[in-house]
Amino acid sequence: VQLVESGGGLVQAGGSLSLSCGASIRTFSTYAMGWFRRAPGKDREFVARISSSGRNTYYTDSVKGRFTISRDNAKNTVYLQMNSLKPEDTAVYYCAAARVGSESSYAYEYWGQGTQVTVSS
Repeated sequence: VQLVESGGGLVQAGGSLSLSCGASIRTFSTYAMGWFRRAPGKDREFVARISSSGRNTYYTDSVKGRFTISRDNAKNTVYLQMNSLKPEDTAVYYCAAARVGSESSYAYEYWGQGTQVTVSS
């Protein structure tokens, strides 16, 4: 199983980035998917998650109204659209797959390698 993130980069505050995560999971549509991030010197934190069907989404408070998680089960891909980015959003962003969705990283079986997002002020 492999998860591969893409779409990170450098952006000015107020800008937007769109992250993608392709998954080589045969039963992708049965997995909940999550996005986490790790900022320099900080622990990894939950950002957003989406149910296996895509009907339910959840966000950490700091990104509500700015980030949108979505998925395309036909393409085995999950997305994270990030708008109104702030310098404090700077982190390595990881996608992850879980049998049951959770805000806890311990629930997730598979992880991508991460993609760097840097927001300049």
